Amino acid sequence: MRNSQIGLFSTTVTLFLDQVTKMIVVENAPVLARGIQIFPGFDIVFFRNDGVTFGMLAGFPWWGLTLLALSICCWLVLLLLRSQSRLEAYAYGAIIGGALGNALDRIRFQAVTDFLDFSIKDLHWPAFNLADGFVVGGVVILLLAPILRSNHQA
Repeated sequence: MRNSQIGLFSTTVTLFLDQVTKMIVVENAPVLARGIQIFPGFDIVFFRNDGVTFGMLAGFPWWGLTLLALSICCWLVLLLLRSQSRLEAYAYGAIIGGALGNALDRIRFQAVTDFLDFSIKDLHWPAFNLADGFVVGGVVILLLAPILRSNHQA
């Protein structure tokens, strides 16, 4: 399987998982508005974020954030097509799929659906979604890829 195919597969799986989980959350929004505790420190909630990470740029026009995300996706597709390893291709696909998932939310709802809510005592992490997790995971993989590659070659 070529790197571009791995990246496309990663994008597709990421986008699918993100959209299915958000669909479940939206369908159960009335119940999740108050949150459901899964275990202490982790709740499933329904929240719409019209900003980006940690609510930054809240109030910025949704279409502007969507255009920015789609522009970045185009650039990432070029990097994916040039990727030198399967791991990098997977990572680019995860980032692209996550960004597209959040862009779809902005187009449909003018905000992103967040639902994963973590806290430790008084420390509370802003709610996020699977797309965000895939984007962060993809970036971490890209940062670690050169180290992993050099260890593998040694």
